[in-house]
Amino acid sequence: MTATELVKIIAVVLLIVCAISVNFTKTLLSAVVVFMTYSSIMCVTWVLLESPDLAITEAAVGAGISSTLFLVTLRKIRETDAEMEEEMSTDAVRED
Repeated sequence: MTATELVKIIAVVLLIVCAISVNFTKTLLSAVVVFMTYSSIMCVTWVLLESPDLAITEAAVGAGISSTLFLVTLRKIRETDAEMEEEMSTDAVRED
């Protein structure tokens, strides 16, 4: 077994671990980080499989744009939740 084959096997195992662990994460931020890790490992896997065009696409879209959109969406969700909690506490004070 060559070193390249060993790295490919390790990459596949890490991909499986990331795919399974994203289902068991407790927070959305952790899920996004695991997704970013998955995309980065997939990018390296495409390079090992001698497909640089797919590696560049995976890096740009998977680890770059998609992860950024997930993080922005997560921030918006947290801001919306904070606003809703503030409105509820304001409404509760008005009722008293």
